[in-house]
Amino acid sequence: MPNTRDIRRRIKSIHNTKKITKAMEMVASSKMRRAVKGVLASRPYSDLAWQLITHVAGKAKITANRLLDKRKEIKAIGIVLVTSNRGLCGSFNQQVIKKTVEIIKKGKALNQDLKIEIICVGKKGGRSMLRLGYKVVAEFDKPDILNNVSDVRPMAKLIMSEFLKKKYDKVFLVYTDYISALKQVPQVKQILPIEAAPDFFEKVSEQKVRNFEYKFEPPAKEILAELLPRLLTSQVFQAYLESNASEQSARMISMRNASDAAGDMINELTLIFNQARQSAITREIAEIAGGKAALE
Repeated sequence: MPNTRDIRRRIKSIHNTKKITKAMEMVASSKMRRAVKGVLASRPYSDLAWQLITHVAGKAKITANRLLDKRKEIKAIGIVLVTSNRGLCGSFNQQVIKKTVEIIKKGKALNQDLKIEIICVGKKGGRSMLRLGYKVVAEFDKPDILNNVSDVRPMAKLIMSEFLKKKYDKVFLVYTDYISALKQVPQVKQILPIEAAPDFFEKVSEQKVRNFEYKFEPPAKEILAELLPRLLTSQVFQAYLESNASEQSARMISMRNASDAAGDMINELTLIFNQARQSAITREIAEIAGGKAALE
């Protein structure tokens, strides 16, 4: 039977841990509410903007803008991986990293000579991909709270610049889509070149395209030069928002589970403590009774 002093010390230690996880749960819950509010406010605009941009890509001439340039041969791709800066968020990072590895394996299966480079947003992604032996060419810090689109503009400019320089023939964005506080789903979105086809690795047999045309005034080249970079940046911004909401939701649930587990451990240890104390009291009574009997 364990020593009651040791059990009492363990119970106190777990009590302190529970206080920490409960406080972290409350902080994550507060951040989650703010992040979810931002996601829900911007999602309708982001979805409609992406529908517009992909439809324009299907209708406009490729020469109208270099961001629409579809390369005949895919020699190199860039993957933007959005993870968290810190842990303690359950399987949030593992899921999106696993999705990224799947993309890399699919690409290599199609072309063994395919060059793949990874741009990481968040410290966890960079560390994991380097540990797995993949090439990470850049790493950006992911703010817990995004104030405006300017927070993501440097990364968006980088991928557009590298695509225009023909360093990458395709660029994919891998992030976690917020569904609910209990469900977050890793997503893969091709963002460059801007085209109606959803994915380089998936064969699309049939595209449903609406039967109407766009009329550009001023000329399409001038409009798209201003419109496409802005809409592309907004997609990156939305991915950041989705990832932040998913991260805080995952962290809140993880800390809640940790608090519940700590409570269960405290109950079990309290039962063991009571049994040990009862056993000690019974033993002492037996010793007293034995001593009294010996004196008589």
